[in-house]
Amino acid sequence: MDIYKVRKFTRPAYIDVEVPGSKSITNRALLLAAMGNGETLLKGVQFSEDSYVFLKALEGLGFKTETDRIKKTVRIKGMGGSIPLEEASVDVGSAGTAARFLTAFIAMGNGIYTINSSEQMKKRPVRELLEVLEDLGAKFEWLGEEYNFPMRVTGIRNPGNNNLQDVMPERTVQLNIDRSSQFLSALLMTAPALFGSLTIELTGKRDARSYVMITEQMMKQFGHRGVEKPGADCYRVVQGSYNIKEYQIEPDVSAACYFYAIAAVTGGTAVVKHIMKDSLQGDMKFIGVLEEMGCRKEWGSSGELKLYAPDGRLKGIDVNMADFSDQALTLAAIAPFAESPVTIRGVSHIRGQESDRIKVIVNETRRMGIKCDEHEDGVVIYPGFPKPAVIQTYNDHRAAMAFTVTGMAAEGIEIENPLCCSKTFAGYFDVIESLY
Repeated sequence: MDIYKVRKFTRPAYIDVEVPGSKSITNRALLLAAMGNGETLLKGVQFSEDSYVFLKALEGLGFKTETDRIKKTVRIKGMGGSIPLEEASVDVGSAGTAARFLTAFIAMGNGIYTINSSEQMKKRPVRELLEVLEDLGAKFEWLGEEYNFPMRVTGIRNPGNNNLQDVMPERTVQLNIDRSSQFLSALLMTAPALFGSLTIELTGKRDARSYVMITEQMMKQFGHRGVEKPGADCYRVVQGSYNIKEYQIEPDVSAACYFYAIAAVTGGTAVVKHIMKDSLQGDMKFIGVLEEMGCRKEWGSSGELKLYAPDGRLKGIDVNMADFSDQALTLAAIAPFAESPVTIRGVSHIRGQESDRIKVIVNETRRMGIKCDEHEDGVVIYPGFPKPAVIQTYNDHRAAMAFTVTGMAAEGIEIENPLCCSKTFAGYFDVIESLY
């Protein structure tokens, strides 16, 4: 399917759907299970392209896995923080979590490993993490550009590095997470396998850490004592292990938000099954944005979140989305239908994601005839009625899914390369079709 022609809803959309498990939680769970002691059964696994890449990379490192796509389960035999093969070559594709988390895990090991990636991933930030891993004792041979994929990694515990201790001494490092909080999550999850303690002092300006909170919570759920915070910009993690027999993965709130947005722009209602009231996923904040724009939410007796569209038009909003920036494109997609301008701030880091997402917002809203001002850290989108257009997706799954929402409320919107959404939600357009 090269083009998906979105059909405008001629009535309010009444939505009751189920979305895949959270990609962020799935990929953290895959790593923590592989680092654990013995077998762990993961339930509710998201079988997206990113998670598939992560799983295949673990298998390439020698981990034994059993997968059941129908039951949405993966069983992994952990090796207590060690990597089964001492030499291996893996490919992290375009998966940011796989690229950062597995590189840190590999660097803590005792082998020599080659890590390859897609062309897209070569353009995404990773240097800050690699410099810290170098400082901790890992060795890197650049097989392309310096501090980028592909690379050959010699683990800190490799005999050639003269680090033969089972547990390394206490260390303190400095880390900048302005371009990705995944750098911090990667170090927090992997350091307990090797260091007596690792203190990470953050530099830079970014204080958006909702995904780091997910990391901290999951480390505890998998049996680690948890992360200490000696200061607001300081994290300390001590030696420890992961040990859990089963783990249930939450639904992906990032995916759920597209359906709540569809309800908001078509005057309907939406329920996404199994969304948890106490979810730590940062994109839950997008529900609050929709409320500020005039929507109303309601938690059902079975714990399901129902969202009602406003009685009239959506209200304009000025919002800092630094802590839930995956929804910047979603907000941009519904912004033209608001009664006053929508300002998105605090998202300069999304220029370095699968695409320059700020440029994507500017280009594609203007393609639909909508006025949009570009700023370094965001955009201002003005009210208007989208004209027919073929939306370019830049091989970015979130662009494909977000602007499909626009087409549910405007005639003539088409999505090129729609199947790029398989990166996180392979069945997205099947679910969209089920709504008509």
